[in-house]
This record gives sequence, C-alpha cells and structure tokens, in this order.
Amino acid sequence: METAPKLGRDVPPKKDKLQAKRKKPRERKNPESQRSLSGAQDPFPGPAPVPVDVVQKFCRIDKSKKLPRCRSKTRNRLKVAETEEEETSVTAARSELLLAEEPGFLEGEDGEDTAKILQADIVEAVDIASAAKHFDLNLRQFGPYRVNYSRTGRHLAFGGRRGHVAALDWVTKKLMCEINVMEAVRDIRFLHSEALLAVAQNRWLYIYDNQGIELHCIRRCDRVTRLEFLPFHFLLATASETGFLTYLDVSVGKIVAALNARAGRLDVMTQNPYNAVIHLGHSNGTVSLWSPAVKEPLVKILCHRGGVRAVAVDSTGTYMATSGLDHQLKIFDLRGTYQPLRARTLPQGAGHLAFSQRGLLAAGMGDVVNIWAGHGKASLPSLEQPYLTHRLSGPVHGLQFCPFEDVLGLGHSGGITSMLVPGSAEPNFDGLESNPYRSRKQRQEWEVKALLEKVPAELICLDPRALAEVDVISLEQKKKERIERLGYDPEAKTPFQPKPKQKGRSSTASLVKRKRKVMDKEHRDKVRQSLEQQQQQQEQQQQQQHKQEKAKPMRARPSALDRFVR
Repeated sequence: METAPKLGRDVPPKKDKLQAKRKKPRERKNPESQRSLSGAQDPFPGPAPVPVDVVQKFCRIDKSKKLPRCRSKTRNRLKVAETEEEETSVTAARSELLLAEEPGFLEGEDGEDTAKILQADIVEAVDIASAAKHFDLNLRQFGPYRVNYSRTGRHLAFGGRRGHVAALDWVTKKLMCEINVMEAVRDIRFLHSEALLAVAQNRWLYIYDNQGIELHCIRRCDRVTRLEFLPFHFLLATASETGFLTYLDVSVGKIVAALNARAGRLDVMTQNPYNAVIHLGHSNGTVSLWSPAVKEPLVKILCHRGGVRAVAVDSTGTYMATSGLDHQLKIFDLRGTYQPLRARTLPQGAGHLAFSQRGLLAAGMGDVVNIWAGHGKASLPSLEQPYLTHRLSGPVHGLQFCPFEDVLGLGHSGGITSMLVPGSAEPNFDGLESNPYRSRKQRQEWEVKALLEKVPAELICLDPRALAEVDVISLEQKKKERIERLGYDPEAKTPFQPKPKQKGRSSTASLVKRKRKVMDKEHRDKVRQSLEQQQQQQEQQQQQQHKQEKAKPMRARPSALDRFVR
C-alpha cells in the first residue's frame, strides 16, 4: 500500500521565485562558425582594426593620471565613464573614414617657390566654384575697411572708416543689408548668428539686425576700438580708448564685468578660441591675459621692446603670435611656459595677424600680405620662407581667415579682397554646430540649444580641463578640519545597521532609537579616549617641566657683577 510522502523528506524543494524567473543566457555563436549565404567563410572576422594614433586624436581622458582615492561607487562610475569614452573615440575614428573632403595644398614644380605664385595663376588652375571665391570690391570712397566672417563661414560683414556698413552672403554674392551710419566705424563683429551685428562706432556701441535696422544703442560701452565675441558664453568683449575691457552678455543685455587694464588706450585685442581668454596688447611691449571672473590679469608676458601692434592665437590655444614696433614677429608657447619658440625680423612691422583653422599664419605689412605654413594642423608655422605672398592696392586694415573655406578676407583702404589660400581651412564641418547650409528653422533651433548650453562667465580660466578634475587637496583639508572639530573620524567605521526583530519590535522609531543609542555610545567612547590622551599629554608636559626645574643649578647669592653677565 502506497503511503503519502512526508513533508520535508521526499518532496522536492520549491524553486525560488527569482530563480524561476531567470532565463538562461543566450549562447553566443562562434564568429568562425558563421558563414555567408554563399557558404564561404569570412577571412577577416570581427570589426576592422583602427590605428592607435587615430583613436588617440579623439581621446579626451588623460590615462596617465591615476584615479583619486574615493568610494567604490564613485570609482565604478569613473571606470564606466572611461569605458564609454574609449568606445566613443573608437567610433569617431571609424567615422573619420567617411569624411569626403580632404585639406588642400599648394606645391611648386621642381623646387619652385610657392611665394612667387600669383593669385591669377591659382584662379586659372582651380575649378570654377573655387575660382568664384576670389574677388575684389573696389570701395575706395569709404575705406579703410574691417572685415569679419560668421562662425559658419557663409556670411561676410565689413565696415568702413567713413560709416559704410554692409553684410552679404559672399558665396552667392547676395547682399543682406547695406547702410551708412554717418559716423566712423572702428570695428564690426557678427554675434552668435548672422542675424545680429555689433558695430563699434565713433562714440557708442550699436547692435543691428541683418536688415540694417538699429536694435540697441549701448551707451555704457563708449569709445570702443576693438570687438571680440565669445560664442559659447554669449559674451561681447569690448576694448576702449579709456583703457577698460568690458564684457556684455548679449543673451540678457547686462554687463558682466568692466575691468580697468591700467595700460592706456587699448588698440590690440584677440581671443583664445580654446579657453575664451582675452589677450590684450599694450604700448609697453606686454601682452596680458584676462578673464571676467578676475579683476587682475591672469598672466603678463613681456613680448617686445616696443609697443605691441598685433596679437593672434591659433584654434588649439597652443601658440600665440605677436608683432611689435621693433619689427619683430614672435611665436610664443601658451602651454604654461610662455616662452618664445620662433622669432623673425621683418623689413616692415606687421600691423595685423591671423591664424587659420589648420595653423597657417597671415601677417599684413603695409600693402603686402605674407602667409607662413607649418607641417599640418596644430603645428608650429615656419617663419623662414613664406608660403604665399600677395600685394594689395592699399594698406591692410583688417584680415581674417574664412572658416571651412580656403579663403583669406582682407580689408584695406581700397576695399575688400578675397584671397585664395589652399590648405588653410578645415575641409569638414560639424553639421550640428556650424552648418553653412542650414535653413532658417535650423538656425532658430540651434539658437535655443546654444542658449540652454551657455557656459557661465565665471568658468573662464586658463585651463578649462581643470573644471572637470576633483580638487583632492580641498577635500582632504575639509576632512581634516571636520575630524579636528568633532574629535573623531565619522567615516572611519561603517554605520551600525540594526537587525530586524519579530513581533512588531522593528518599527521605524525603534530602529532609529537603537541606531542613535549605538552612535551615542561610540561617540562617548571616542570622546573619553580623546580626553584620556589629552590628560596623558598634560601629565607628560608637567613631568618634563618638573625635570627641567630640577636640572637647573641653584643660584648663588646675588652679586653686583651679575649685571655684566649675558
């Protein structure tokens, strides 16, 4: 006769609910076993290898620095971030193969000097679309001119000393606006988009739209000589005759900072595209670096024996080129040393300097423009032999390389000249950041996104990477001060976790009460130990004082000759 199975012996144990819900992991098939439809085996299985130097170009994490001492959870997050950064850099290196455009170049035949090649020869050799980018605007009546390209490189704005202001799409030659302000124009700048123009007129600063309509007159910025716009901070920096450097936030219309350089009239100004630091050139031969968060210059560099005439910084923020009244052209290293790397004496001092996106250096000396080239992007330009030379119909008054186009815009007393410079610009652009072909709707969406991602002015510093680092010294100092204040280290031991009890004794109030009881007990023990240590130290000090008093010899009877003893 069969008997029923007893509980706990013959009955199989029940599976845990979590264990029952788990699914078996899928077995990954061996890539070698996978074959194509034809049945042939792939001779190169897996993803294609990527060169290490190409991956290193896109890597943003410095692996030479060890991870700081922190909690395991924070350390795991940092490791995950490093892994994601490695995957992103590999993906970017793979996508580089898809870039259709390559940088241009200019080579002479059989050792021919490229500086002797004329613009007419280059126009004849290139295609029709590139040849149309070279043009001359004869505007002698209102010159000399200052020029400025938009961030996308599609639009050109220029202002003449006699009040002529115009903006156009220089690729299609379509005029956007043209006005005469009936006042001297000292400088002109596009703001965050081509829809707004900042014009430094004889007395005040004015803002115009792309139709030439005056929108604002900023009277707090008076007698402005130079303008610079910081696109990621929405700041318009102005240098004036009175020696003040003013930062205007164009997103809210407020002046963020007004700094007195204490160096007289400010005629030379440029920005560092890498860290948004403003460089000012002074008449005593120094160049000072400024941030709106600090009232004093971050760095002062003695560059020339005479006054500084022009300053330019390359796109990577590595090199700074300066020219002075001593006819010297120097290139300085901005990576902490601030020492001159190369120098050259020019027959005539350079009044204007500009760096291109790929590191070419242009210098305007009277009516002659010389361009020096290096061996690639972010390389030091060679000042021995010029890459190109061009003579204008009048003295140069302003020059700038066009972004994403091998073009150098020149403003002079005779008008505007667009000069072809092969290999000067970056051939590929980021469509989400600076798209020359964007529509009006895309521009509006980009403006909203840029405003949401605006960087505060207080974060402008020499090394922007320092903002992402952990200040270990300050953390250790705070921890030390906290230990001294409490008398013990609260993070030395893991906090007490009470075990749950049955019959309603594990309520929240009882758990908190038990935790507090244990913490008070530990605190009393630690305070008692610290008091005992203090008592022991006091006793030791008293014993030492007592020994010193005993060790002193007994003084004899005082004498009248003791006054001479020292």
